[in-house]
Amino acid sequence: MSEKVESGNTGPVKADQVIDLKGLLCPMPVVKLSIAVKKLPTGAVVEGIATDPGVMADIPAWARTSGNELISIDQQGKEYHFVVRKVK
Repeated sequence: MSEKVESGNTGPVKADQVIDLKGLLCPMPVVKLSIAVKKLPTGAVVEGIATDPGVMADIPAWARTSGNELISIDQQGKEYHFVVRKVK
């Protein structure tokens, strides 16, 4: 299961910060992502790497409710990678 969202840019998006969420269970990946995003300027990009499959539903829901942009989310082996841009 993979969701890719095109933002109109060509090529991969470079993350301003990478957060390691491996080993954390719901709701901690979303909590840690929210804290990280709040510390960054508008337009910054965060990449998260998690092992909890719940992030496949939780991160898109968080992005919608928080008003931030989900650039991509996908499963790579036993890890789940997502990229989010801070909108506000």
